[in-house]
Amino acid sequence: MDSKEPQKHGPLDSSSSPKLVLYSYWQSSCSWRVRFALNLKGFEKLNPLHYVPVLIDDDVVVSDSYAVILYLEEKYPNVPLLPVDPQLRAINLQAASIVSSSIQPLHMLSLLKYVEEKMGSEESLAWAQSNIENGFFALEKLLKDYAGKYATGNRIYMADVFLAPQIAVATTRFKIDMSKFPVLNRIHEACSTLPEFQASLPDRQPDAVPAIILY
Repeated sequence: MDSKEPQKHGPLDSSSSPKLVLYSYWQSSCSWRVRFALNLKGFEKLNPLHYVPVLIDDDVVVSDSYAVILYLEEKYPNVPLLPVDPQLRAINLQAASIVSSSIQPLHMLSLLKYVEEKMGSEESLAWAQSNIENGFFALEKLLKDYAGKYATGNRIYMADVFLAPQIAVATTRFKIDMSKFPVLNRIHEACSTLPEFQASLPDRQPDAVPAIILY
């Protein structure tokens, strides 16, 4: 199963597609990973508004990107984002958790502004870079024995959905040198060529502000 190349998926049939509404913010990496997951599952007609990701599916409201993606996986399994193999499934969940719990919260703009006010802009950047690199070293170690084209083989799964936006943010906004992380860099390069990823890019969202593209 994991040796197969990822398949391209067109939009769902309009007569059977649920009406999903995604409340998001174009610069949020949390929103980005949800957009990426939705695109992979074939949902193309969204209504992106403001704020961090909140998904509305009929009368169900789900917030937090980790919970949203797990909800999508359970409710819409047509394009699985978790492998059947228990070990690979656990690795995907662990990688996603590292990104969402141990990396992204430590470089949120509100936190960086606080650090800058207390210690200066150079310390704020150093804080972000240090925490991102610590997380990336952990991910590199976790995935080195499992990665193929993507994080856990040659099919794209949940780990990739969390990793690709995070790496883009790390390199663009925080100038992280990805030569230190060859496995992660290879995964990001593979994801970057996917039309589903390209469609989820922050600067392609309706609420994007072109003059401040930071990712």
